Amino acid sequence: MSTSSNSSAPLLEMRAIHKSFPGVQALKDVDLIVHPGEILALLGENGAGKSTLMRILDGVFPPDSGQIIWQGQPVNLRSPHDAQAIGISMIHQEIALIPYLDVGKNIYLGREPRGVVPGMIHWRKLYADASEQLARLGLTIDPRTPVRDLSIAQQQMVEVAKALSLDARLIVMDEPTSSLTDTEVETLFAQMRRLKEQGVSIVFISHRLNEIFTVAERVTVLRDGTLVGSKPVRELTQDELIRMMVGRDVADIYMRDEQDAPAVGTSAPILEVRNLTRGDAIEDISFTLNRGEIVGIAGLVGAGRTELAETLFGVHPPTSGEVLLNGTALRLNSPAQAIRQGIALVTEDRKAQGLFLRMSVGTNITMKLLAKLASFGIIPGGKVKRVGSEFVEKLNIRTPSLGQRVRNLSGGNQQKVVIAKWLTLQPRVLILDEPTRGIDVGAKAEIHRLMRALVAQGVGILMISSELPEVLGVTDRVLVMREGRLVAEFNTRQTSQDEIMTAATGAKTSW
Repeated sequence: MSTSSNSSAPLLEMRAIHKSFPGVQALKDVDLIVHPGEILALLGENGAGKSTLMRILDGVFPPDSGQIIWQGQPVNLRSPHDAQAIGISMIHQEIALIPYLDVGKNIYLGREPRGVVPGMIHWRKLYADASEQLARLGLTIDPRTPVRDLSIAQQQMVEVAKALSLDARLIVMDEPTSSLTDTEVETLFAQMRRLKEQGVSIVFISHRLNEIFTVAERVTVLRDGTLVGSKPVRELTQDELIRMMVGRDVADIYMRDEQDAPAVGTSAPILEVRNLTRGDAIEDISFTLNRGEIVGIAGLVGAGRTELAETLFGVHPPTSGEVLLNGTALRLNSPAQAIRQGIALVTEDRKAQGLFLRMSVGTNITMKLLAKLASFGIIPGGKVKRVGSEFVEKLNIRTPSLGQRVRNLSGGNQQKVVIAKWLTLQPRVLILDEPTRGIDVGAKAEIHRLMRALVAQGVGILMISSELPEVLGVTDRVLVMREGRLVAEFNTRQTSQDEIMTAATGAKTSW
C-alpha cells in the first residue's frame, strides 16, 4: 500500500545542519525532511551543498552542528556502514564498482550468502539473488559477467540493483540517469515508483529538470549552502524552479545571441572530413565544419558519436578516409599529433580523462602549456600563475585560489578547468563531448556563452550532446548519427527535436 507523505510522520529529518571546510562554508543551517514513500528531488547549482548534505547523511562527513532524526530518534552516523545498518543506501554519481569482479559479486560484496560448510560462500544463491535484483530493473545481464565488460549505462544500473539489494528504507540517487538511455531512464523511474508504493523513500538529485517534473512529488532547493525552500512539484513551473536554484531569471538557458551566430555556410571550411572510416566503429563519415560555427552531433547511445570524436583526435587512427584542416590533410595517428595540428578534445568523463583531481587548479589549467612555458627544464612559477589567473577570470572559475585541489571544486567549475586547459593551446577546432553533462543550469549557460565567444574568434566547435534542447539552442547545424554512420544533417533553425529523434532512431528515411 502506498504511504502518503502528507499524512505520516517524517522518516528522516535533518535539522539546522552546518558544515565547513577550510576556507569554505559548505552548509549553513540547512533543514531537510523526507516522508515515507516519497520521491523528493534535491536541487541546486553545483557547489550549492547537495553532495555535502548527502555525505553527512551517508556518514562520510560529521556535521559541525545540527541533528539527524531517523524515524523519530536522533542518530549519530559515523560511517556509510552505520547509514546502511539503519536503512539508508546511497547511489553515487561516480560508479563505485570493482571492474574485475562480476556483477553478482559486486552486488553482494561483503554480504555474500554462506553455504552449509562453514566459511564457504553459497555461490548459486548469490547469482540467483543477483539475477532477481537485476530482473526487478528489467535487466537481462548475466550476473557472472565481469563489470569491466559492461557499458557505463549498464554499470550504473548495477549500482541501482546493489542499492535495492540492501532493503533500504531510504535510497539517495545522485545523478543516477546521467549515463542512461531514455529507455533505461524510463525503467529506472518505473522502479522508483514501485519502491514508493512499497513505502520506500527516495532522494533524487538530477540536473535534468524535466526528470524532476516526471518522477518527483516534492522538491527541496539549496543555494550557496543554504535552504531556499521546499515545495510540491505540481506548484512550480520550470522557470520558477530555475529561479529558486540560481537566484535570478533564466528565460531561456539555451538562448543564442544572433549577432554572434554566423550565417551557416558563409565562412570557409576549417575542418573537412571525407569518407572517414574506422573498423566497425564509424563508417564513411563526411562533413565540413566552418570557421566560427558550432556543429552538433546527435544520436542515441552507441551511435558512434564519441568514436568519431576520438578518431578526429587521433586516439584511434582511421582505417580509411581523410581529414583536412584549413585545406591541409592531417595525420591523425595520436592525440599529440592532433594537438600540434590545432585540434582539442574535451572528453565526456572529465574526472577520469580530463583532470588530475589531486593536483591544483593552476596546475591542471597550465598542464598542456608546461612544455612551452619551461626554460631549460625549469617551469617558471610566475608564468604558471599568470596564465592560470587569466583563465580563472576569463571562464569565471569559482575557486578560493589557484592552489585549490580540483577535486574540491563543483562539477561545473571542474568542467571549466578542463576547457581552460585546452584553451591555453589556442585550438582551431574544439571538440566537446557532452560538455554540460552533470552540471547545473547556471554553469551550463556560462559554458554556452564561452562557446559563442570562441566561435566569434573564428574557432570551429563540434559539440556532442544528448540533450536535444541544447543541440537546437546552441548549434548552427546538427549531424545525426546512427550505428556508426551519418544519416542526416539539419539546419537547427529549421528543424525540431522530433525530426532529429526520427533520424536517430531510424523510424523513417531522413535523407
